[in-house]
Amino acid sequence: MVRYSHNLIAALLAAVLLSGCGERPLFDGLETGDDLIVLTRNSPTTYYFDGDQATGFEYELFKQFADARGLKLRVKVAFTLEELIAMLDNREGHFAAAGLTVTPGRSERFLASNAYITQQPLVVYKSGLHRPRDLSDLVDRDIVVLAGSSHVETLARLAEQHPGIAWREIRAADTLELMQLVTEETAELAIIDSVEFRMQQRLYPRLVAALELEAQEDIAWYVPNVEGAETFLEQINDFLAEVQASGSLEQLKERHFGHVEYASRIGSFTFQRKMRAELPQWQPIIEEVAREYRLDWRLLAAVAYQESHWNPKAKSPTGVRGMMMITLATARDLGIKDRLNPRQSLRGGARFIRNLLRRLPDDIDEPDRTWMALAAYNIGMGHLEDARILTQRNGLDPHVWQDVRAHLPQLQNPDIYPTTRFGFARGEEAVTYVDNIRHYYSVLQLQSLPENRLQPPTNSSELIAERWQSRLPKAL
Repeated sequence: MVRYSHNLIAALLAAVLLSGCGERPLFDGLETGDDLIVLTRNSPTTYYFDGDQATGFEYELFKQFADARGLKLRVKVAFTLEELIAMLDNREGHFAAAGLTVTPGRSERFLASNAYITQQPLVVYKSGLHRPRDLSDLVDRDIVVLAGSSHVETLARLAEQHPGIAWREIRAADTLELMQLVTEETAELAIIDSVEFRMQQRLYPRLVAALELEAQEDIAWYVPNVEGAETFLEQINDFLAEVQASGSLEQLKERHFGHVEYASRIGSFTFQRKMRAELPQWQPIIEEVAREYRLDWRLLAAVAYQESHWNPKAKSPTGVRGMMMITLATARDLGIKDRLNPRQSLRGGARFIRNLLRRLPDDIDEPDRTWMALAAYNIGMGHLEDARILTQRNGLDPHVWQDVRAHLPQLQNPDIYPTTRFGFARGEEAVTYVDNIRHYYSVLQLQSLPENRLQPPTNSSELIAERWQSRLPKAL
């Protein structure tokens, strides 16, 4: 085995860095199979790992772009917004996709794609404390913002109109740190983009949006302004136009952000409290049963919470009982002898969900497949099929949960349900049931983000090695 000294490795790294001017241009003929290098940041709305699986709204969007063009995706992660802009300045990637607001300053340095989503800067405070009601209330308050964010420019403009507005810049990649500071009352206010706030408010339900600072702002991908970039930008804009026209962009937004609008702040607060106090007692059993039935334990936990708030002794006036609130007839079918036994109840519920997933048509993809199975768990497979038929009758897609969701309430409309095979059903209840589970499930997913968060290199030499490792000789 060939061994190299640290000095030799350092020399090779320096040579690689110094030889940058001799490399081929960044956009020189990207062809099928070439590396597409995307710069992003680690946050719940952009790019993160759910277990060992990369996910996030931005990630799924730029992965679609890479796949559509037959390019091999490589992701480079910045650990602050300032670092992300520096990486783009240094031409370390083909573009940056990280929920970046279009600003005059950024657009002078880089090329911006067409907008694919909009958001709004919000002033966030902790409920129960002094709420700012207009811009003058920002004077002499302890405000935190992400360093390098568009909000620094916004506050600078506002400070010209309202002297006394000051702020602290926090060097981080996402707004979780800001929300933590306000929750712990080590900062009074934070400026946070609306999309990120609504996603992450589920982890910090005591935080409330007080003011909208400006109008809706465009979010875009940024490309280094170098030779060949304009042609590449046209490809990006063509792709964004394609996903908008096909509806796949809206489906992606719904998958990552759609459930947020149905979340109750009070429900989030109660769930957070029970998650800390009661879930640890049941999590080992839930994980065990979920593994047995090949389910995500967080999904099973969310269903169990929706059914009984993790109460193994729960019962309703209609006769359903146990942690998964199973009827006597279903218990007999599933071979459950004691519905009040938490392990038996969880197994019965997990088996039922697995059966429903299997019975759905093969051409329904995830995550729509799971949401439809949960709706069937609540009102039955026959009523779900009626809603899918109504969806198709009205020219929408019976394979897409959001379209089916819109038609489930029609199962209780006296002008419509008589025309269905299985008749009346509480379709509105099924919609709320699935919305709640999606909300609880997403909170459990977000809760695991800190432990799965990518950590920045501990020193600059590690950072250089990490960024340039793909250019080192193979023997190294």
